Amino acid sequence: MSDLSFEQLLDEYDTKVRTGEVVTGKVIDVKPDQIVLNIGYKADGVISRGEYTTEAGADLTTKVKVGDELTCKVIKLNDGEGQVQLSYRRLAAERGSERLQAAFDNHEVLTAKVNQVLSGGLSVTVDETRVFIPASLVSDVFEKDLSKYQDQEVQFVITEFNPKKRRVIGNCKELIVANKEKAREELFSTIKEGLVVEGKVKNVTDFGAFVDLGGADGLIHISEMGWSRLENPKKVFKVGQVVTAFIKDIKGTKIALSMKFPDQSPWAKADEKYAVNTVVTGKVVRMTEYGAFVELEDGIDALLHVSQISKERVGKPADVLSIGQEITAMVIDFNKEEHKISLSMKALLEDDADETVASTDEATEE
Repeated sequence: MSDLSFEQLLDEYDTKVRTGEVVTGKVIDVKPDQIVLNIGYKADGVISRGEYTTEAGADLTTKVKVGDELTCKVIKLNDGEGQVQLSYRRLAAERGSERLQAAFDNHEVLTAKVNQVLSGGLSVTVDETRVFIPASLVSDVFEKDLSKYQDQEVQFVITEFNPKKRRVIGNCKELIVANKEKAREELFSTIKEGLVVEGKVKNVTDFGAFVDLGGADGLIHISEMGWSRLENPKKVFKVGQVVTAFIKDIKGTKIALSMKFPDQSPWAKADEKYAVNTVVTGKVVRMTEYGAFVELEDGIDALLHVSQISKERVGKPADVLSIGQEITAMVIDFNKEEHKISLSMKALLEDDADETVASTDEATEE
């Protein structure tokens, strides 16, 4: 028969701790790799680093402090040193599993920090439960290098939940696609032709620049990048650069942008500067078989037809002209609506000839 009194037996029964039981205790000591709790039992409870977190080499003194209360699960009554072995992580994982089950059932959006980048995807932890996000579900575009996601927060939904096989799959792509579609619908409900918009350059090609308008991309064709002629967009535009343009055309989901703002057009007063019979000076900027294009100023080129280069027959412009050469000619045609100007060097030669004849006639009469 026990020598203990009834009150002592009752007290011992009330404070008895069993394996698998959930207990709450107060932290009485913290070391980098161990936490000691008073759990109201004859022996203290101990949580090792591995039973507190899955974070390798974590310093537990930065996680908890003396006086904190922790709820844990008893995993062993005697750890070999007369202490009760506890696990904070396992209880959290069990609760995390319940949390993820609910998130899976409700299609809830979760946010977690990437704690490991693997060759096939990303690993995140939600309430001590590991969630794997395959590389194909990280984004809606192919991600060659996943390392940029390390320690970054990502949003995802649980699209597969099988705790028995420890298979919990997260999906970022689904959210990204849904958010982009929503943004696209909102954008197209507000934009119209002529509207001035601002966006970031997303990609630059030889023929133009694609600009992210926040829901859809717009294209600034090389011919719409300004009133001045541009040879290579890559020399002017950089990815990430913020640009201002106006919507020139909308066809379905395609948006054409332009930076050729009408109020900045050099053609606004061109009819005053380049009226017919005006003598102008310009630089040859390009040549074709039928003529040479002469830049009169930024944004205004004029055509010097091969037949207007000289009184003598010229086979092709390159026979007598060169790129960069400065020439003087007369405006023989001006069309403001079509932005076309025609020049003639021959007209000046004929004028010179007429002046010479006139001078000779005057001398003869004298």
